[in-house]
Amino acid sequence: MNYAFQFDAVFAAWPLLVKGTWITIQLSLLAMLLGLLVAIACAWGKTAGPRPLRWAINAYIELIRNTPFLVQLFFFFFALPALGLRWSAYTAALTAMVVNLGAYATEIIRAGIESIPKGQIEAGLALNLKRHEIFRFVILKPALRAIYPALTSQFILLMLSSSVVSAISADDLTSVAANLQSQTFRSFEIYIVVACIYLALSLAFSVLFGVVSRLWLSYPERR
Repeated sequence: MNYAFQFDAVFAAWPLLVKGTWITIQLSLLAMLLGLLVAIACAWGKTAGPRPLRWAINAYIELIRNTPFLVQLFFFFFALPALGLRWSAYTAALTAMVVNLGAYATEIIRAGIESIPKGQIEAGLALNLKRHEIFRFVILKPALRAIYPALTSQFILLMLSSSVVSAISADDLTSVAANLQSQTFRSFEIYIVVACIYLALSLAFSVLFGVVSRLWLSYPERR
């Protein structure tokens, strides 16, 4: 193979790569936070809500889990504007990521909630705690502790899946890479560097989630 590696053009565009990486991180963190809130609300509704609400949540989960993320992304960016709802590529990407994560994380959190022994809930009732206090202090935190590894794996998968948002020209890392490739024609070098950046992001998020686990989820055991 006589291919000559030329990384100069890639490294010369490092400000664009840094900007794209930051947008990827920003999108991922916001989607993780908002998607987690959606998932907690849906998991509560699915386990304790009225039957019509459970049906609606089940329909949402089945719809999202059985359609491609790219189709969902196109729906928010191309279909909804036809109905008058216009927003930027960034907002459409964030919304699609939140909706997608919410559906997958709902089932993970629901499994954690259903793993909580009934005795703990009965103890909360005996202490005259209100329903929202029982859910917050007796159910939710032990449930999150039980499903934390699965949940963080879903978060990292979401970050990696964020590369799809380049299809609607959101200025993430993959979109920057595609633009650089069209300008420099150094596809091999560009995507080697981008792959390394995504790998570094995955490892960084893993370390971050490990720190959160030690400082927050395990806190009561150290008291």
